[in-house]
Amino acid sequence: MNIVVIGLGSMGRRRIRLMKGMKLELNIVGVDSNIERCENVKTDFNIECCASLETAEMIMKFDCAFICTSPLAHADLINLCLSHGYHVFTEINLVADKYKQNVELANERGLTLFLSSTPLYKSEIQFIDKRLKENGKSCIYQYHVGQYLPDWHPWDNLKDFFVSNKTTNGCRELLAIELPWVQKVFGRIKKVTVIKKHMLSLGLEFPDTYVMQLEHESGNIGSFLVDIVSRQAVRQLEVINENIYIKWNGTPDSLYEKDIGTGLLVQVQKDKYDHEQGYAEFINEYAYFKEIEEFFEVIKGKMSIYDFEMDMETLKIIDEIEG
Repeated sequence: MNIVVIGLGSMGRRRIRLMKGMKLELNIVGVDSNIERCENVKTDFNIECCASLETAEMIMKFDCAFICTSPLAHADLINLCLSHGYHVFTEINLVADKYKQNVELANERGLTLFLSSTPLYKSEIQFIDKRLKENGKSCIYQYHVGQYLPDWHPWDNLKDFFVSNKTTNGCRELLAIELPWVQKVFGRIKKVTVIKKHMLSLGLEFPDTYVMQLEHESGNIGSFLVDIVSRQAVRQLEVINENIYIKWNGTPDSLYEKDIGTGLLVQVQKDKYDHEQGYAEFINEYAYFKEIEEFFEVIKGKMSIYDFEMDMETLKIIDEIEG
């Protein structure tokens, strides 16, 4: 399979690194207008890199495209790649530009249009989902996700990083990452109550803290704190009802469930843990690997567990939260 990866920042590099580790015959070409990035990726991964898709297409005919640029560039690139007959994997979009148009184009061409939603591929999330469905009773949960925004990519100038843009800001990205699995596990959101604040002294044009109360159609209720303030990267979840107590700190080795009979917290051993240096501890590369595998399976005909129509609903909720 011939693959073009468009955008050679941190996510593009991650996708290339993980695909290079797969036991598949994959021919990969990178595309980025930043010549320095091209040279670094060419050296690090021993692949061809070009400044434009047009130049890359002179090297080989592609089957798939991975779109790993900043979100505001996704819509046009998705459209271009579909027009060229490529199956498309795209990172989270954060805005719904050309959603309907691109979905219709993919359907017309018989092509896969696959949207990243990495937490859905974590076995810890799948375990929690299974346990709650087995239990069958409503639950309470509290969830906190946060990390100081300049620590996300300390190697980049914050002003040049899309998470500092009001339209694609850091809190919006965290919500877009977390809400798909939150709704998968706890049910479709029925009502949201929000308090939002400016806590940082970075001069950002958007709130940096959201404290939310969520009511789900399933009867589950939760408190959800999202911030880009915390100097300690944090992902902490507690799930509670009269028969269940589950706690999770975001990593495969931090998932615990209380054994009601013995009263002991028992570690639940799940996915292997593959952590890339420089990222927060809860960033597990293995989930990104599983997501790429899923994309290739969807191309073969498997149903996707998250798609653009679902994401449209997620983005509507985020718009409501941001007000």
